[in-house]
Formats: sequence, structure tokens, C-alpha cells
Amino acid sequence: MIKRFRSARGRRPIRQSPPSSSGSDRYNEGYERGYTEGLVKGRDTFHIPFQGTSIIIPTYNQAEYLIQCIGSIEAHTPEPHEIIVVDNASTDDIASCLKPFGGKIRFARLEQNRGFAGGVNYGIMMAKGETVVILNNDILVTPNWLTHMLRCLDSDPQIGAVGPVTNYISGEQQIPVPYEDVKEMWEFAAGHNVPDEGKWREADRLVGFCLLLHRDVLHHIGYLDEGYRIGNYEDDDWIIRLRLTGRKLFIAGDSFIHHFGSVSMKQLGQQFESVHHHNELYYTNKWDNPYAWVTNMKEGALARFPGLRSGHDFYPSHVLVRDQSGLVYFLLNGRKYALSGGAEQVGAEAVLLSRLDIRQIPDGEYSLTSEQIREMLDSAAMDESLSAGEAGAGQLVEGPGGRVYQWSRGTMRPFASLHTLERWHMALRKRSVWPLERLNSVPEGDLIIAPPHLDNPVL
Repeated sequence: MIKRFRSARGRRPIRQSPPSSSGSDRYNEGYERGYTEGLVKGRDTFHIPFQGTSIIIPTYNQAEYLIQCIGSIEAHTPEPHEIIVVDNASTDDIASCLKPFGGKIRFARLEQNRGFAGGVNYGIMMAKGETVVILNNDILVTPNWLTHMLRCLDSDPQIGAVGPVTNYISGEQQIPVPYEDVKEMWEFAAGHNVPDEGKWREADRLVGFCLLLHRDVLHHIGYLDEGYRIGNYEDDDWIIRLRLTGRKLFIAGDSFIHHFGSVSMKQLGQQFESVHHHNELYYTNKWDNPYAWVTNMKEGALARFPGLRSGHDFYPSHVLVRDQSGLVYFLLNGRKYALSGGAEQVGAEAVLLSRLDIRQIPDGEYSLTSEQIREMLDSAAMDESLSAGEAGAGQLVEGPGGRVYQWSRGTMRPFASLHTLERWHMALRKRSVWPLERLNSVPEGDLIIAPPHLDNPVL
């Protein structure tokens, strides 16, 4: 019922006159003040996580699979969560397909297809949860899927990532299933997803179709490498980086989800071979022998200097870096020193890092002038050749077989590959040649790896 308010004498409702000029001014001032204060408040709280899980789903077309995936999450995820869908410039009208879910979905559409890595990275930037799930769009989650994975993740602070088991994937996470269609799958999943810590096991590899991790692990490891096209190998790359830090991978065998399998990759058709070849070559050039590096770290640097590492611990010293806004820093022994003005002041090229990576690097304990930075860079570049077996701070050393190292605080840090040298703009620096016996007399320090290639200008 609509109530009409009358004066005590029963007259018609009193109409309000238009606001005066001064009233309008006060309204506009109040609006602007409220907007400004809200913007500041939003920025201040942007990095404060909520007590829940951010589920990131990168997608390209295949709207019907995406809708099924989201529906299964809503039906079988009682834990607090948010769903983040990142559309890689689909030709399907993904946004319209998501309208039935109302405000439950946080949605972003990229202006071009940045592949699985680019879509995930954008979702990571948006994520607010204390834990994060990276999920393929061709997945059906099942009862207790997240419950059991969270229990596994929280069982050991050294666990960096957890994955479930499924019907269709490469590696240890695939298990035999009795069902032949999705209708039968639900009954199997209900019987399988019973709490059982005996089904948890450590693994050397997890596949990125479904990964659960703590938010701070993303801060320590960084974004996925966008040098991989469309999909394949970018998850293996990120997993290697995680393992190098001393963190563990676990399979939560009591969490089963259904995977339709390679839907987006199959859509490539004849392009698949070209994409796969490019990614395989990029991975090989970047890592050389990644699992050998993991073993070397476990038996070498991690054994001598125990403790969990961060991604920036694998960056070299005596090098310039910059973020997307153009701010330039000098990396020196694991710390960053702001450089006023551009890199041209010191005559060197800066390497692009994400804002996330740069924020994680501790600030220097004191300030450095441009002249001091230039002198240290010149010294590291060895303008004057040294005798065999000698090196100064930040200088490069070449051992038998052509392996290149950087001398750093009493340790010899190996570069993972020629690709790594090139990404840090160090391939043309002079090197001191050391004999094997001299090289073996110095402790080996943390590996130096290539920074992730980033295309998205907002990272």
C-alpha cells in the first residue's frame, strides 16, 4: 500500500520545491567528497584478503562448459568463496551467459586472447581470498572437493600447492574411474570424496587444471610466464619455480573432480602442433634441465642455507629492473634501490618485472646515487679483464662446459640457461674463466632464473 502523507488539516501532499542553488552546491560537494573518500578507502583495503577462497577461471569461448563449471561450484562449495571469470576475448558472448548468476561472479574481459597464463595472471591481480584456486573452465567440481584440499594444504606450512585427482589428465593425478557418463560420475564422486589423509601424497609435479594455494605463495613465486602461447607448459614452469623455493606439492587423493579435458586446446585444430612446439621449445630454452636444477637446489643451496625462498631470491645482483610505470631500481644482493630518472642515467637497460615482484623485494638499507650505481655496474661488467680464477662482486664467471655463474657474497650462483642470461641483458658481459678445481672450491648459491615474460600492461 502506498501511503500519502497529509498535513494535519487534510490538505494534499506538500510538494517539495526544487533545491536552491546553494542546496545543489552542497549536494555536489557532498557527492564529490563521498566519492573521493570511497575511492581512497577502496585503495587502502584493496590488498586486504577476505576469509575465503578466490576461484579463478580463465576462459575462451566454450560458454556451455563454463556455465556447468560455475553451477557445480555454487552447488558443491559451502566454504566462503568468490568466483573470478577472466574472458580471453571470446567470440561467445560470455558476459551475457553469466547474467543469470547476478552479482556472484566477478568478471573481466581482456581485449585480446592472452592465453591461459595471461588470463590467470589477470585473475590473480583481482583475487581477494586468503586462498586461491586456479581452475580450468571444463571442470565439474564435486561434494567436498575444496574441503579436503584445504585440509591437505593446511596440514603442513611447507606445502606450496595442492591438486585433486581426476578422470582425465597427464601424470599422477589421473585415477581409473568406473563411470562412462556424467550422470554416473556424481555417484562415484560421492563415494570417493570421503576424508582420508592416507590418500594424500607428495608429488614432483601438479597439473594446472586445478591448483589450490595460499595467497602469500603467489606473492612469493609471482605471476605465470606469458611467453607461453595459449596453453601448455606455463603451469609446469610455475611449478618448477615453486619447487625451487623449497615448497612441497601434494595430491589430495580424497578430492575427486571431473575433467572433460583439453576443451580449449582441441579447439585450436591444426594450430595445436604449432602452439605446442613453440611452448615446448620456450620451456626447454628457459630451463635446460629443470628437474636437475630442483635436485641441485635440494642437495646444494637449500641444504647449506635452509629455509623457504621467494622468487626474487633467484634474481641476479648488479642489474637494473623497472615496472610497467617506468620506475627503475638497482638490484644489489637481494635488495632494491630506487634510481631517480631513467636507466639511461647509468648507461644500462632495465628488465621489466611485475609490480607484484618488485613490491616483494626488500628496500635497500641506505640510498645509492646514480654515480655509485654506474660504478658498480661498470665493475660487474668487467671493463678490465681479470686473471683466471678471480672475480669481484656481481661479476660473471664461466666454468668448464660453458656454464655461467655470478659471483655473489662468497657463493657461485649458476644461471639456469642462456635464455636466463639474455633475459637479464647479461649475455654480452665479459666473464672470468675459472678452472674446475677453483670452481668446486666455492659454495654454490641460489640458482639464477629468468624473470617471467609479461605482456599485460596492468601487471
